[in-house]
Amino acid sequence: MPVFHRFPPSSRRARRTAVLALSLPLGAILMQPHAARAQEAAPGIVLDEVTVSATRLPTPVRQVGSSVTVITAEDIARDQRRTLPDALATVPGANVVQTGGPGGQTSVFLRGTNANHVKVLIDGVPVNDPATPNGAFDFGHVPTGDIARIEVLRGPQSGLYGADALGGVISITTKAGKGPPKAELQVEGGSFGTFNQSAQVSGGDDRFDYFFSAAHLRTEAVRVTPSDLVPPGQRINDDFYDNWAFATRLGFAVTDNFRINVTGRYSDALLKFTADGGWPSAPDIARSQTRNQRFVTRAEGVWTLWDGRITNTFGVGYANEDRRNTGSDSAFGPGSVSEFLGERTIYDWRTAFAVTPEHTLIAGFQHERERFDDSSLTASSANNAGFIEWQGKIAERLAFAANIRHDDNEDFGGHTTWRIAPTFTLPHTETRLKASVGTAFKAPTLSQRFSDSRPAFNFYGNPDLKPEKSTGYDIGFEQPFAGEKVVVGATWFHNDIEDLINTNASFTSYANVGKATTRGVEAFAAVALTETVDLRADYTFTLARDDEARQELLRRPRHKASFTARWQATDKLRLSATALYIGAFVDGNRDFSVPRLRTSGYATVNLAADYQATDATVVFARVDNLFDRRYESPTGFQRPGLGVYAGVRFTPQ
Repeated sequence: MPVFHRFPPSSRRARRTAVLALSLPLGAILMQPHAARAQEAAPGIVLDEVTVSATRLPTPVRQVGSSVTVITAEDIARDQRRTLPDALATVPGANVVQTGGPGGQTSVFLRGTNANHVKVLIDGVPVNDPATPNGAFDFGHVPTGDIARIEVLRGPQSGLYGADALGGVISITTKAGKGPPKAELQVEGGSFGTFNQSAQVSGGDDRFDYFFSAAHLRTEAVRVTPSDLVPPGQRINDDFYDNWAFATRLGFAVTDNFRINVTGRYSDALLKFTADGGWPSAPDIARSQTRNQRFVTRAEGVWTLWDGRITNTFGVGYANEDRRNTGSDSAFGPGSVSEFLGERTIYDWRTAFAVTPEHTLIAGFQHERERFDDSSLTASSANNAGFIEWQGKIAERLAFAANIRHDDNEDFGGHTTWRIAPTFTLPHTETRLKASVGTAFKAPTLSQRFSDSRPAFNFYGNPDLKPEKSTGYDIGFEQPFAGEKVVVGATWFHNDIEDLINTNASFTSYANVGKATTRGVEAFAAVALTETVDLRADYTFTLARDDEARQELLRRPRHKASFTARWQATDKLRLSATALYIGAFVDGNRDFSVPRLRTSGYATVNLAADYQATDATVVFARVDNLFDRRYESPTGFQRPGLGVYAGVRFTPQ
């Protein structure tokens, strides 16, 4: 089972897979063996669903042993998920923690590993922030309007993706243009002072394609601070959030076998929130604010040879994140200002060679430099890496992928990682047995190694830190019934992590003193009830343990479950409903003066509907948190209650 379909295959598979294929990165599509591309283009062929992140090639999910969840633009639009945290909420094995409403700092814990053990890519560019102390990515500032595809690849993945992928990889691909010129305008409003607008223009042919988008997300009144934390008589300030995001993707076929692709994405987000100040800690009277500006771009040339059997991709990517925090005036007098800049530049070359129609050899090299700059420190580090992967089918029912990679960092030296992922389909029952085993590492961050920004507290960086390391495996099955109208499955996973970076015993620096084990089960059942009704249920059980302290890790619920129902009620009306349950977990209170407490679990229900009013107009509405469930996740940060939203989408004909 490790690969999770969003829904079981049905008579709609050909249409859904065509949408998936169009949303793949252009370079990745061109990397397919020529024979495979010809087969997919043949009329009358029913295509299987594909994944890209598991092997770096578009690969049918039946041939992938790794655990991966694919979320398409169609899924996002149907459920009306406006931000990345909302889109990831029901992913098996993932716990999404957001400090309040839209724009609140958001972490994702995959299979019980730490939030900074998730490597995040946007159009192939790593975007984990070098300017944060632990190198984690803040998911809170990513709108979904320009996203074509999200892949959540679970388990150690450094054999393909290098550092930071102990828990897995989340790969985001933005939209590309295709077909006649098309424009789309959308406006939405609703609870909490929500007013969202977006515009998109796209089109393309075999020679040139383009996509441009602009999106504006705004909420003015999200209640985040729990009332029991506020001193009597003090007003509770709501959070304010404003995010402008712009994206483009261009593709140009210079010749029949050479293509240039360029992507760019920029966002400027402002969050006004209530910080804590004073002693004992209490919410401030006035709001603080943080401004986050993020820019990601990549340019690549794709050169195919030998009738498409060899594809070379040469690329350069750049990402920066500029964060400016301004404190309130209430707690410490004049407002404090701090600014952090993280940058990453990456050069890469990758070749895919279709040795036979069933076997492909992939190899690549990469040079990466990251830089961290704040008021007290400027530091940088470079890493060179090479990898090789073999993907193929040994027999009709046995497929595999195996890779190995070596990273050489200029500061802490070399590190070799690997991964093997086979899958086998049993005859007669069509049971799909899948497994994977691999290793990963996380490099110590520039802040952990060099930052002496807290001398007043006698706390300094440690340049001698070693990488954190993990070994993990999973094994599972998928069982189809009734011509794959019903699919059930389960996967057992286990990760051993060592050399975790924590504060040392004297609390003066960092040291490799930690060790952890995470294990559990991801299970699902999916049913194509009719031609118009799809149902899916997921359940995840996770045990995440600090082996040194002999206690559960924070913010890792043991139990998570979700249920999704989607109904194409008429040709013009479609409906969806999602229920999410998160069980109790261990957390600290808001300022961690109480370092360990057990929270209550919670459950929420969301509804969404859209109606094709005319050929050019769609009206839509949704209800989030239908039963107005009041809960805190994390502790001390109240999540939004009942929200009602409506809008219109216009596509000129």
